[in-house]
Amino acid sequence: MPITNNAMADYAFLAELYEDDYFPDHVVDKGKAVLIRLCERLEADRPADLDALYALTQAAAEEFNALEPEFEAAGSEIETVAREEICGDVYNIAVAYGFANADHERLTHLRNW
Repeated sequence: MPITNNAMADYAFLAELYEDDYFPDHVVDKGKAVLIRLCERLEADRPADLDALYALTQAAAEEFNALEPEFEAAGSEIETVAREEICGDVYNIAVAYGFANADHERLTHLRNW
């Protein structure tokens, strides 16, 4: 299902990670897919409140947790640059879907990175 939100339809997810050779594109592609699925979930069933939003964003954070071994196997890791990029993109998604008051930390507080 294509993203219909104008702000997210052409958004460059994880752009900084794609620009840095330290992060393997084939694993970053999986992270991008996590963020696209998050947008699709938000469009398919708009959260009624912040708690419902946090449940979706935290599920996305757990999907990124599951990608950590793949980053490590490729000689990389979800470190400071990646963490900031992922968290920034999740926050931008929240804002694009009307949740500008979302707490940055709560959006991804289940992350292991």
